[in-house]
Amino acid sequence: MKSQRFYWLCLVLLSVCLLLWYRYMMRSGFAMKTGLQGYVRIHPKTRLKSNLLDFHCGRCAVVSSSGQMLGGGRGPEIDQQDCVIRMNVAPTAGYEADVGNRTSLRVVSHTSVPLLVRQQGYFFRREADTKYVIWGPEKNMRQDGKGKTFNALVTLAKKYPHSHVHTITREKVQYCDGVFQNETGKNRMKSGAFLSTGFFTMILALEVCDSILVYGMIDGSYCSNANHSFVPYHYYEPLHLDECRMYRVHEHAKRGGHRFITEKLIYSRWASQGKLRFVYPPWTSQEHQPP
Repeated sequence: MKSQRFYWLCLVLLSVCLLLWYRYMMRSGFAMKTGLQGYVRIHPKTRLKSNLLDFHCGRCAVVSSSGQMLGGGRGPEIDQQDCVIRMNVAPTAGYEADVGNRTSLRVVSHTSVPLLVRQQGYFFRREADTKYVIWGPEKNMRQDGKGKTFNALVTLAKKYPHSHVHTITREKVQYCDGVFQNETGKNRMKSGAFLSTGFFTMILALEVCDSILVYGMIDGSYCSNANHSFVPYHYYEPLHLDECRMYRVHEHAKRGGHRFITEKLIYSRWASQGKLRFVYPPWTSQEHQPP
């Protein structure tokens, strides 16, 4: 009897000690980080990066910035999905009927950060609940005071302390480079290619979404069809370059070009695995896949 009491007393004391240790660790800042590796939040009060991206959804709508979105009337359908992922600074205001109104997460290129700053009222007040994931080369994202893009993001985080601005780590960028090389057999840097925002977006969506519906992306063969129509590169810039012309210029650029067509061939292979579906416009390569 005494031995049982002693056993339970020891168990209670051990539990109390563990609870006190846990509270101490939490208060001391040694709590385990939770979230998705490779995407870290910029803390509003310091230049140090902290907090992994905490984001997961059942069914996601990935919405392209392409002019393919115009006239499709897919806005209500997009807004019905669990989460909506957009790219760069593509606006929803004025285009709700075609692109929807909700934005859960934006993947943004370093080249578009100045536009975020210029239109910060729209992005950090109107879309205050949106999470932002920023990618860019090391020279722009360095944290020693010389990273122009990173410095701008720190300023935004300080001005909007409740915002969720994340950066893609150097290791994650290298991982994405590895994915491109595994899929194409080509070293990205040696081939003179820059991964597109769409490529980073697709990889992130595959990591955080249970299923993905893609809107506004054409397949890799679209621009080779003789009867393809003129479509603006961005739906919110209707008078700018034709999408297919932009794709061809980048695809064949010796240096600094996005391999848009090559990337879409990669997406087509990923779609065959069943998690990814291109619903508007529908891709011919997935006509026999289950919905």
